[in-house]
Amino acid sequence: MVRMFGDRLAEGVAVPVEGWDFSWFDGRATEQRPSWGYARLLADRAASAKALLDVQTGGGEVLASVPLLPPVVAATESWEPNLAIARRNLSGTVAHVADDADLPFPDGHFDLVVSRHPVATRWDEIARVLAPGGRYLAQHVGSGSVRELTEFMMGPLTGGRRERDPLTTHSGVDVVGLVTAAERAGLNVIDMRHEALRMEFFDVAAVVVFLRKVIWTVPGFTVEAYRDRLEILDDFIERHGPFVAHSQRILIEALR
Repeated sequence: MVRMFGDRLAEGVAVPVEGWDFSWFDGRATEQRPSWGYARLLADRAASAKALLDVQTGGGEVLASVPLLPPVVAATESWEPNLAIARRNLSGTVAHVADDADLPFPDGHFDLVVSRHPVATRWDEIARVLAPGGRYLAQHVGSGSVRELTEFMMGPLTGGRRERDPLTTHSGVDVVGLVTAAERAGLNVIDMRHEALRMEFFDVAAVVVFLRKVIWTVPGFTVEAYRDRLEILDDFIERHGPFVAHSQRILIEALR
């Protein structure tokens, strides 16, 4: 039986989007992985750490995959639906903290702070909670990530700069801005890498789930508001094959 556009939309709406488990996308969408292997680097750094903080942990899935964690483990997460998942996945403290808020930990408390795809980064707070000689390791979302999908849904992105706190960076930051903010906070950047990675969406249900899950791609996305664009995209994929976009990833490692 041929599945219709409405069926694919309904499927995309029905999929739970809590946490950062992307296994549902298997066979529905693909994303090339960065060459550096963030999870592998995290496991390597964690093995020699004494106290670790994972900022904006999501559902704690990445940190929970580390085979050897230090004696002290803590994490923060802003989105309440993720908190319960993170607290099930992680044995340490998981604090409910807004993405741009102060971190509720003492000065110099951690020798390793990590983050995967943070929405906002308070560099001053990271520097504060890191012990002297401590390390920050993170994989950030680079500027223009999935731009092709954003522009298809919303129209061409216009230029313009927003005034920001010099000690805070947000998702979609450029490489220079990321490194500059880290250095202004007193961190010494020892490694920085940037890659553009091919993504393919094989049906419109995968697009709907992605936009519901990665909410900054199309802010305020709902199926109802974007139904016309989704129908055009559905027709394109059915006739011409997958919709192709590119994610932007930045690896940064810095010492206190």
